Amino acid sequence: MFRAGQSSIHLFRVKGIDVDLHWSWFLVALFEIQARKGSYSSVMWNVFEYLALFLIVLLHEFGHALACRSVGGTADHIMLWPLGGVAYVNPPQRPGATLWSIAAGPLVNVALAFPLALAWKAVDALDWRVSNPDAYQLIYAILFTNIVLLVFNILPIYPLDGGQILRSLLWFPLGRARSLLVASFLGFFGVAGLVVLAYLEKSIWTGLIAAYAGMNCWNGFKTARALRKLEKIPRRQGFACPSCRTAPPIGPFWRCNKCAAQFDTFETAGVCPQCSARFEKTTCLDCRQSDPIADWQPGHVAGVGIVSSEIPAR
Repeated sequence: MFRAGQSSIHLFRVKGIDVDLHWSWFLVALFEIQARKGSYSSVMWNVFEYLALFLIVLLHEFGHALACRSVGGTADHIMLWPLGGVAYVNPPQRPGATLWSIAAGPLVNVALAFPLALAWKAVDALDWRVSNPDAYQLIYAILFTNIVLLVFNILPIYPLDGGQILRSLLWFPLGRARSLLVASFLGFFGVAGLVVLAYLEKSIWTGLIAAYAGMNCWNGFKTARALRKLEKIPRRQGFACPSCRTAPPIGPFWRCNKCAAQFDTFETAGVCPQCSARFEKTTCLDCRQSDPIADWQPGHVAGVGIVSSEIPAR
């Protein structure tokens, strides 16, 4: 059924992960199936091929989601749309956790490549090219599609998996902000290459992918600059975010969601100095995760009770 107020169809839920399908998928599917109509003796084989493509995409996205959960992150939604799929993952803001969450997607394609290659070799040995050409062509198309998706995804173009893997690797020596800055900046060169490729091939889809990547590179670049500014703010010693393990900045960077007063939550143990409101959690300005302030440094707020869940001031 369609989700209320949204343009997607809810397909199913597995292990707490909702899988949705964007309505435009059907329009593109119809176009693509008709475009390849002559590849098989019956259009049903084209339908099987297109469904196999999105099964591969779905397994790829589940790789991201399950890997993210394995390192303590959250992942509860996958969206399938005409350009592929998106797993909405939120791993702990640490380079190793982020690297595994991103790399697991392409690793699914690597794992699929071996049985698909063996299947293709088997039907080739059985001479299905002549005796069962439709099935032979389908297996070959699935193998080829899996390889193309793998190669395309590991291109070092942010926000493709390859660009995010590069960012995660750079995170170790450069830090969170600089790694994102470098990866998004290099991504613009990849976007330029996709634009040229789209022009040469007269490909609308490549152009759309280039536009999508370009917008994400720009957003990543802006986020990196904001993180650089945040990194320069003095940090409060003795506290660390339970999610990303970063010390909080010193200053009135949190806003009470009751009276809108700005204050330093770590000076007041999560209590608004203006209206005395107490909240359950405090939001980390670096990773945007919310945790009880007692979890930031047990003992510093002993006896306070339920504390801190302000919204970061902008």
